Amino acid sequence: MSKSVNKVILVGNLTRDPETSYRQELAIAKLGIATNERRKDQSTGEWKDMPEFHNVTFFGKLGEIVEKYLKKGSKIYVEGSLRTSSWDDKETGVKKYRTEVIGNELLMLGGNPQGQQSNDFESQSSDSDTPFPNDDNESGLTDEEIPF
Repeated sequence: MSKSVNKVILVGNLTRDPETSYRQELAIAKLGIATNERRKDQSTGEWKDMPEFHNVTFFGKLGEIVEKYLKKGSKIYVEGSLRTSSWDDKETGVKKYRTEVIGNELLMLGGNPQGQQSNDFESQSSDSDTPFPNDDNESGLTDEEIPF
């Protein structure tokens, strides 16, 4: 079986305050992030920002951190994976789809929105017990051998 990758990296601003709920003491925080892509308008030659909106969900400890520290306008870095769910619309019977990012890494950017002197939870991961990879060149490749 061949390998596949499902990884998302976003840097953007919250479009609304996070909505947090709890199921069996597990925090579930849902939020929206806006990102911008600059594109050149073919007819005018002007550069324009093209916004894109993303739904992100954090679970557990990250959900608690989101609830406590983030609000509309907060700038964050998120790593996660895409998950698509489907359901049948009760009124029309039409199958509906929703794709969202399940966040497993979070970095708060742009300082503390409340102006407090706190650096608690500036960077968090759902695998916080997992050590970061070593900077040592374990693959044995030199810069000249990298294929890009």
